[in-house]
This record gives sequence, C-alpha cells and structure tokens, in this order.
Amino acid sequence: MPLHKFDQNDIFYNRIKTHPQINFIIYDTHIYYNNKPRDSGSFVDNAGMVPTGYINLYELNIDRKATNLIYPYVVKEGSLDAFKTVTAQEFAADWPAGGIIQGSYPMSASLSSDYYALDGPLNAAGQVYRPRISALRTALSASLVLSPAYSYSSSLGDKSTQEFRLVSIPSIFYGSSIQKGSVSCKFYVSGTLIGELRDNVHNGELKQVSSSTDGATTTDSGSVAGVVLYDEGFLILTGSWPLSPHTEDYYGGGADNPRWIDFSTTGSGIPSSSFALNFSGTNYVPTLTMLAQAPISNVNYSNNLTAIEYNAPLNVTASSGSSEYIEYPKKPIKNIVSGTWSDPEPAFKRTVYINYIGLYDEQRNLIGIAKMANPVRKRDTDDFTFKLKLDF
Repeated sequence: MPLHKFDQNDIFYNRIKTHPQINFIIYDTHIYYNNKPRDSGSFVDNAGMVPTGYINLYELNIDRKATNLIYPYVVKEGSLDAFKTVTAQEFAADWPAGGIIQGSYPMSASLSSDYYALDGPLNAAGQVYRPRISALRTALSASLVLSPAYSYSSSLGDKSTQEFRLVSIPSIFYGSSIQKGSVSCKFYVSGTLIGELRDNVHNGELKQVSSSTDGATTTDSGSVAGVVLYDEGFLILTGSWPLSPHTEDYYGGGADNPRWIDFSTTGSGIPSSSFALNFSGTNYVPTLTMLAQAPISNVNYSNNLTAIEYNAPLNVTASSGSSEYIEYPKKPIKNIVSGTWSDPEPAFKRTVYINYIGLYDEQRNLIGIAKMANPVRKRDTDDFTFKLKLDF
C-alpha cells in the first residue's frame, strides 16, 4: 500500500461563519427552545433529563435511570486537583486522601429573566445593591459609540436605580456573539401581537417597530425600549409605556398594563401574556481541506485479492529464511481492460479502482477514512486530485 505525504500546498486551514437561528417561546412557567417539546423516555418522563427550554451540555445521561447516571469525578491526591466549585476548606476537610470528589450530570442552561424594581434592596452602605448590573457597566460603556442608549447613567436613566428587566442568554445558545440586526422581541396578549422590538439599525437599540391599537391605547412605535449586548448575551429592557389596556398581575403586587419591562415574565398569574424572543447566533467552524494527489504513473497498486488472476498460484517458488519471506514476484494481474471483442484479448493496461483514501498520522496510525460514493477508475495515464474536507 503506497503512502503519500501531503505537500505544503495540499493542506488549507480556514473557518466557516454560520448564523444558527434561535427561537424562545415564554408562556406561563415554561420556556420552549426552537419549538422542541418534551420527549418521553423509556426510563424517565423526560428523556432529555432537563426541562423544556434548556440545553443539556454534551447530552449526557439521556433517558437513564436515577441509579445509573454517569458523573464526573476527581481523586483527591497531592496534586490538589478538584472541581472549581470546591473550596480549599472543603477540599481539606470533606474528603480523605484517595477519596472521590464527585460531580453531577447533566449540566444545563436556559434563558433567564430578572426584574429590577425602582431603587431596590440596599447594601450595608445604604446604596442600591445590583451586582450583576454593576458587572455590565464596562460592557455598556464600551458600546456607547453605537448609541447613547447604552449609557449606564444619563438623562435617559440610571441603571443603578431605574426600573428595567435584564434578559440573560447563555453563550451555549448563540456561540461567539449574537448577530447584529437579528434580534426580535414579540409581546402577545391572548395570542394577539401587541408590540414588537427589533434592532434593525444594527446599533443595539431595540426599537418598537409595530404600531398596534387595542381598544383606546396606541403603542409608541419607534421608541427605544432597550439595548442588546451582542458579545455578552444580554438584553436590557427599559420601555415602561403601556402596550395595551389589558391588565395582569405581572409581579404579584396588583394588575397593571403590559410594558416592555414585563417581557419574558414567567408565572402562573399571567395566563393571557406570552412572549417570543428570536435571534441568530454566530458560530465559527474550523475547517481543514486536504488535497490527496493521485498523479500519472502512480497509485496503481491494489491490495484487493481479486486483482490477481483467478486460480493463479500465489506462492509459487516462495522462499523463506530466518529474517525474510519472499513470495512469487510474478503474480499474474487480472486484465480488466474492456474491448469490443473478447478474442483476441485487449492489451493489458494497469488499472485500479480507488474507493477509499486513508489518512495517517506521523506514526502511521490510521486516523481517518474518506469513502468514495462510487469507485474511481485510475489508469497510469490518469491524474486525479481528491478534495477531502473535515469540520471540527
């Protein structure tokens, strides 16, 4: 079997930029991801082992009994290796030497939504305590070049005290970043769309793009109701104008008109409101392209035993010794050249059919196989280049 080394011009590294579409439906106490329902399993009610609207990391423990779950573990040794959730005090006190530090699967993530009331709880210094919002201050400041709506504190509002909603999207859903211009937030009451936000200008501003009338109330179409942090995966909704005369108890403190700061609220007390969040992510797929060459007068040997003439002796005058074994060197190769007539037989031409290409590492270990849809005929006069592509 001939081995051919890839030339420096035969290997190309690049990446593919993809934009997978993501859809969340929020209703009552449930979140639905890409319209995927709950799957019933053979051993558990939910085969995915996570609630609807969640992603199971690596899809581990799918449809398994509670007594047969796989889990990550670390052996307590002198190297002090442990899970990042284990503190130094717990590592020293809770496990003996050689003990098993055990984790759990599945690990999952989903969309989350947090409402921040006007002012809010105070810390020991008497200041409003919003640690998650404070952590986003740098990201908001970096996006000020796109729009003044990103300002942490301005005439448009102060994020440390004002009323707003923070929608958090884990990166497992969108990849590297949320695609600009792809975000859509839709607010429904009794199945009727009462408002939609979009970032059509690609500057992160979520503007109300639909003007709808429900009774005597008309929405403020074109108003900025929030911003998107594309790289961090957050939506900050500050729109507080009423979208409809309809009222529901969104926060357990009494019925109120629906507003954009009520978007993605979950709870059994709002049976008429539902929400849809749509956007596209950005994923980069590394791609390796390899050009396998089959040049003229090369790649003309076959390991297939059917390449030998039927009933031909395979080991005539074979010789062997303490360090070698030599087979008969003149094995008759079957002539597969087709001709118009069967007699006389057409002149012999070395011909093979390529149906597999093996990929080997530097130690000649087979690490991959490329299979042809149909075997390719290769004669001494043929020159072929096979394009192989591998996505990681």
